[in-house]
Amino acid sequence: MAKVPAAAVAAGGLVGGYAIARWTKKRPLGGVALAAAGSVAAYEWNRQAGARAAAGLSAAYVAAFAGSHPLAKKVGAWPAVFTVAGAVAAASWTVTRRSA
Repeated sequence: MAKVPAAAVAAGGLVGGYAIARWTKKRPLGGVALAAAGSVAAYEWNRQAGARAAAGLSAAYVAAFAGSHPLAKKVGAWPAVFTVAGAVAAASWTVTRRSA
């Protein structure tokens, strides 16, 4: 089975969670997708870089979700989501790349 990088899982969780919430008009369903992807990413971060890195990246993931809301008021919803997803993916790649 092909391995998907944790950075892609985390970014996909942020984008996918928003997309699901928006298109289904069911915010809790988007939250389920966001949480599921975050859990998978956290597992991979822990496996690849250790518990401290996983905790830090998980906090960044949650902060990105929260931060996308006020950012969306300034730049729009989709640009905000893509911005925070890119930031989390970059942080994930940087941390897991160093420990590899």
